[in-house]
Amino acid sequence: MSQSLAAAGTAAVPAAEVVLTGDLARPARLTVAALLAWPQHRTRVSFECATSGVQRHTFTGPLLHDVLAAAGPVFDPARRKDRLRFLIAVRGADGHHALLSWAEIDPDFGRAPVLLAATIDDTPLDHAGPQLVLPQDRCGARHISGIEAIRVDGGYPATSGSW
Repeated sequence: MSQSLAAAGTAAVPAAEVVLTGDLARPARLTVAALLAWPQHRTRVSFECATSGVQRHTFTGPLLHDVLAAAGPVFDPARRKDRLRFLIAVRGADGHHALLSWAEIDPDFGRAPVLLAATIDDTPLDHAGPQLVLPQDRCGARHISGIEAIRVDGGYPATSGSW
């Protein structure tokens, strides 16, 4: 294949996007380039992968909390604990899913430094899409590659009656 055809082939690959949906005031579509504009956090992780053993990588990207907070989750501002009923569902292009609670990533509660990684081992993830990285997890099951969608769901209302 000629260099011009090879260059045209790589230029035609669109940048991956992550769709932020759900109970948000400002749903969004974000690319890796957009994620690189956020304050970056770098972390080295080691986790066990069921199919390929222990993995060690360095990831860089913004905190999931910061990105989702900017999208405006529709918490009741008069009730500090209202955000505790919100869940975050993450889906990768390969169908892999993970579920987190808002409390896990919230600085007032669990403060888990969960990343939306824009690079892995200093390689940008522009075309593959960002990765969900949970440095605190020993098992890699919640590390999601090629994130397509993140849904914030507050559909678990606090009720005074029974469920």
